[in-house]
Amino acid sequence: MPTRLPGLDLLRAIAVLWTMQFHSFIVGGLGEDWRWLERYGWMGVDLFFVLSGFLIGGQLLRPLARGETPSLRAFYVKRAFRILPAFWVVLAVYLVWPGFREAPGMEPWWKFALFFVNLDIDYATNAAFSHAWSLCVEEHFYLLFPALALLMARKPSAVKFWIACIVVLLGGIAIRTGAWLHFDALQPPRAWFVEDIYYPTWNRLDGLLMGVMLATWQACRPESWTRMAKHANVAALLAVAVLALAFWLFRERTGLLGNSIGWPVLSLALAMLVFAGAQPHGLLGKRALPGAAWLAAISFSLYLVHKPMYGVVQAQWGEWLEGRGIVAYAAYGAASLLAAAVLYYAVERPGLRLRTRVLSRG
Repeated sequence: MPTRLPGLDLLRAIAVLWTMQFHSFIVGGLGEDWRWLERYGWMGVDLFFVLSGFLIGGQLLRPLARGETPSLRAFYVKRAFRILPAFWVVLAVYLVWPGFREAPGMEPWWKFALFFVNLDIDYATNAAFSHAWSLCVEEHFYLLFPALALLMARKPSAVKFWIACIVVLLGGIAIRTGAWLHFDALQPPRAWFVEDIYYPTWNRLDGLLMGVMLATWQACRPESWTRMAKHANVAALLAVAVLALAFWLFRERTGLLGNSIGWPVLSLALAMLVFAGAQPHGLLGKRALPGAAWLAAISFSLYLVHKPMYGVVQAQWGEWLEGRGIVAYAAYGAASLLAAAVLYYAVERPGLRLRTRVLSRG
C-alpha cells in the first residue's frame, strides 16, 4: 500500500473537522448557519475508528496473509511513539493549567494514563478531556486485536472469521439495546447515555470491525479487492445512500433505534467511503485536495487540543465572538489549528523520528 493515499488523507481531514464542528457545542455552537454540520459531527470519531481498523489492522494482517509472523515489538513501538508523546504532553497541560480545561471538573490523571476513563467517568461533573474516551477505545483495540489476529491465523478459516465478525456485530447490538432499555427504564440521575452506551469500548467496536474486515479483504483476497477497486465511485455513491439511512436512524441521537442497529449501518457507510478513498483511480482518491494531507498529518494533535482551545478562546473573547457566525468559526478554528501545529511539530514529529531510530536498532 502506498505511504500516502490522497483519498484517505481527505477522509481523515473530514473526520477531524467534522468532530471539531460537533464539539462547538461547548462554546454554545457557532450559529444556525452551521447547525446542520454540528448535528452529526460526532460521526467523525466513527470515521476515525474505521480508518484505524483498516490501516492499523492491515499492519498485522498483511504479513499474516503471507504466512509470516508479524513483529509485535515493532507494532507496539509504532503505536506507542505515535500516540503517547502528544497525549502525555496534553494531559500534563490539563493537569498543571486549569485554565486549559474546557470544563471545570476532570477525572484523576491515572484514569487517562491507563486509558480507563471511558469505562469509569462522572461525565456531568468531570467532562474536561473527556474526548480522550476514543483514544481509550483505540488503545484497547491495539492491545487485544494482535492476540485475536494471531489466534485466528493459526488455522485460518473463512467460516471462523465470519463467525467472529457476526458475534462482535450482534453482540454489540444486544449489549447496547439491553443497556438502553435498562437505563431508560431506571432514568438514573446521571449522564447514563454517555457513560454506559456511548463511551464503553464494547459498545463502539462496529467501526473498528468494519475497518478490520476491509483490511482482511485486501490482505487475504487481493484479486477480489483489485477487481472491486474499479468500482470505487459506485462504492462512494452507495456509501452516501447508506450514510443517509444512518442519519435517519440517528435522527434522535440518544434514541433506541440508532443505538441498537444504527452503529453497524453507520460503520458500513463509512467503510464503503474508506474503500473508495483507498483506490487511487476513484474520485475520492485520484487527486490530493490542497491542505488535506497537512490536516491529516496533524489530525491527532488537532483532536487532542481543539476542545481545550475552544475553552481558552471562549474565556478570553467569548463574549465578543458570541453571535458572530463565520468570525467565531474562524477564530475558534484558527486557535485550534495553531495549537495543533505547535504540538505536531514540537512533540509528535520528534516522537516519530525517535520511533524510526528505535525500530532501526531492531
